[in-house]
Amino acid sequence: MKRRSHGLLIALLVLGAVVSIFPMVWMFYTSFCPAEDLNAVPPVLIHREFTLLNYVQLLSNAPIVRWTLNSFIICAAITIGQLLFDSMAGYAFARKKFPGGRILFWLIIGTMMVPVQILIVPLYIMMVRLHLVDTLWAAILPGLAGPFGIFFMRQYMLTIPSSLEEAARIDGCGEFQTFLRIILPVSAPALAVLAIFLFISNWNSFLWPLLVLNSAHTYTLTVGLATLQDKQALDYGLLMAGAAVASLPMFGIFLVFQRAFIRGVRMGALKG
Repeated sequence: MKRRSHGLLIALLVLGAVVSIFPMVWMFYTSFCPAEDLNAVPPVLIHREFTLLNYVQLLSNAPIVRWTLNSFIICAAITIGQLLFDSMAGYAFARKKFPGGRILFWLIIGTMMVPVQILIVPLYIMMVRLHLVDTLWAAILPGLAGPFGIFFMRQYMLTIPSSLEEAARIDGCGEFQTFLRIILPVSAPALAVLAIFLFISNWNSFLWPLLVLNSAHTYTLTVGLATLQDKQALDYGLLMAGAAVASLPMFGIFLVFQRAFIRGVRMGALKG
């Protein structure tokens, strides 16, 4: 009975892995297929030949390098900003007692239940009044702090022994020195997990950049790829090539930082 249950569990895990991986495999497979095969009736599953024409058209018809650079700038700025501000706020809520602190923390957590769409109009009006529309700053500023990051860092910092801070104060460290030299290094696993999450989520962001970035030279990769769609017909090969190009940096980032990510998840699970 145990062997049968174990075999069933493995089969379900393999099935889940196949279902998760198949769309990505199909995306890369389709990006190398000629348009004739993709538009064939009836559909062709096994294509006769493979071509790089879709990637050539993508690089020649669109400023893909510029869009990729814009995406990196925006994601890096938001990630660095949130790591700084969220860790500082998380430290304050985890370690400092001040009037109204508990209420303020729950108010911040409550904003996680507010749909993002409700905030779009006031944020857009703010960007217009600051004359930042159609600049990268319009995509960066609203994301420099977030309730999830504050909550995540606070919960992690609550697990840090207070004896470390007491020892730092005995050695003459001030408040900022204690935070910079003790708390941040100890929180490195949590910061790594948060950084990966923030970078990937902002890399995939579409709605807000679509509203505030109006010129081709300010587009992010997701917005720029959306403009490649023809209203009359869809070039699936071109779109899949663009999706593949947009996915490659995320694969690279995860492969480089996967150890830190897995270590942080394990530590969070054990301490939770």
